[in-house]
Amino acid sequence: MFGSMKRGANAYANIGVETGVVAASPHKLITMLFDGALVAIALGKKHMGEGNIKDKGESITKAILIVDNGLRASLNKEVGGELALNLDSLYEYMSRRLFEANATNNPAILDEIHGLLNDIRSAWEQIGPNTVQSAPQMAVVQDHSQPSFAKA
Repeated sequence: MFGSMKRGANAYANIGVETGVVAASPHKLITMLFDGALVAIALGKKHMGEGNIKDKGESITKAILIVDNGLRASLNKEVGGELALNLDSLYEYMSRRLFEANATNNPAILDEIHGLLNDIRSAWEQIGPNTVQSAPQMAVVQDHSQPSFAKA
């Protein structure tokens, strides 16, 4: 009559995520994208090890979409200069490698990309708005509600 508990829990979780996204700063949104991609890759590796082809493919595809349509699309190449261009190339490489990992069932590639994303996420956290209290930093991420720079 009222639906399953799982469906209710999923709806509650989705509301929590949506609320977090709405309330998040541009910096936090990028962190959330990194976290989502890292979780998707870890799940892809788990499903790969279990021989669960369908869920493996869905998880790795999700990671690719986050990298391409989230992280890569958020780069502001005009303001970010060489750093943004290098990240764009790295994200493109990651997407290709994730596709290859999916096609060849190669968990080592998933480990490689997970490590790269984790390293970039760690660096991103180091430049967080609460870490530096000095001069304005040039933003690498597009934020259409802010000027092309953001105070750290």
